[in-house]
Amino acid sequence: MLGRTRFVRRFLALVRADPAGFRTGFVAHLFATGTGLAAGLTLGAITGTLEQLPGLLVLVPAAVGLRGNVFGALGSRLGTLVATGTFRLSARRDTEVGQNIWAALSLSLSVSLLLAVIAKGVAEAFGVSNAISLEDMVAVSMVGALLPSVVVLAITLGVAALSVEREWDIDNVSVPTITAAGDVITLPSLFLATYVIRDVPGWLPATVAIIGTVTAVAAIVSSLRSHLQIVRRIVRESLPFVIIAATVSTLAGVTIQTRIDSLAREPALLIVIPPLLSLAGSLAGILSARISTKMHLGVVDPSRLSLRPIGEDITLVYLVAIPTFLVLGIAADVLAVVADLRSPGVLEMIGLMLLAGMVATTLACLVAFVAGFVTYRMGWDPDNNGIPMVSSASDFLGAVSLMLSIAILGLS
Repeated sequence: MLGRTRFVRRFLALVRADPAGFRTGFVAHLFATGTGLAAGLTLGAITGTLEQLPGLLVLVPAAVGLRGNVFGALGSRLGTLVATGTFRLSARRDTEVGQNIWAALSLSLSVSLLLAVIAKGVAEAFGVSNAISLEDMVAVSMVGALLPSVVVLAITLGVAALSVEREWDIDNVSVPTITAAGDVITLPSLFLATYVIRDVPGWLPATVAIIGTVTAVAAIVSSLRSHLQIVRRIVRESLPFVIIAATVSTLAGVTIQTRIDSLAREPALLIVIPPLLSLAGSLAGILSARISTKMHLGVVDPSRLSLRPIGEDITLVYLVAIPTFLVLGIAADVLAVVADLRSPGVLEMIGLMLLAGMVATTLACLVAFVAGFVTYRMGWDPDNNGIPMVSSASDFLGAVSLMLSIAILGLS
């Protein structure tokens, strides 16, 4: 009883130490849970399309994660501008915010092209039979990137402006909100994009693929050769990491592809995949963004690999994570019942989400910690690279954690 009382007191003390951070972080992740479940229902609804177009599932996690990678990093950079007092909302290309917008859009479009090539290569390497052609993969990836890029950009800027107005810590709000928006918008967009390659004249996918390729190449070349220093620096520093992130995320798709038959027998398990992957990434993304901001402010010494200066930040992540995954387990089971989908049961879903979620979040936080220190020591801006590395790692680690947890709990 005494130990339990001490635990409760310690918990309340930690919450009181940063009540605004806990409140905004938890609310943002509740929003992310809701939108992630909506994305999960979409994933369940397009199972037939995924079976009709083999290899597309390899593209899905990476395409969804790409928006979080690019615009989550944008949100992290805007958070640093807010913290240093240099944030001014403007779309002019010669301003700091304007250059960040240009760089983010260029990365989103250009890496969507590279992602299609990577997904096709990974599908072939892992023996996905009858995988769709490269031109079909490019057409779906590019068309599916247009709407999410515009919408998530608008949401990112809106979150930044609102955070300044309400005096919120943007690092607590931007990553989960942006990740959630990317999930709920990208999946339906990819599904709509598949109509470009289904039941249409043979010349249409090839034409769309050519137009998309030309647009993506023009965007990346103009950014790399731009006379604006911030644009060049962001794109040059971010591009290698975003490509690596996209490659890692395709492994999550392959991991899910290998268990698609068993997952389909318990559709509730399919529902939780998007929110689980996004929540693990956004929780670790909070840590990544806060580490980056503290490095820029000189609060964290990048020459000393120590957890002490970020102890409160790590604690905040877990204070938000535990109730969030608890809610996810309950909500997923309720949603499965409402949608008349088979579920292992509410207690089993809660246990699965807590186990898989905490394992995935812990591993992703480790990536965030190491990535922040390593990139800063190498002379790169961790705002550009931390979020993509964390997001992609969480996709793969989340998928693996889910499959292992399912096996441990004997749910499939």
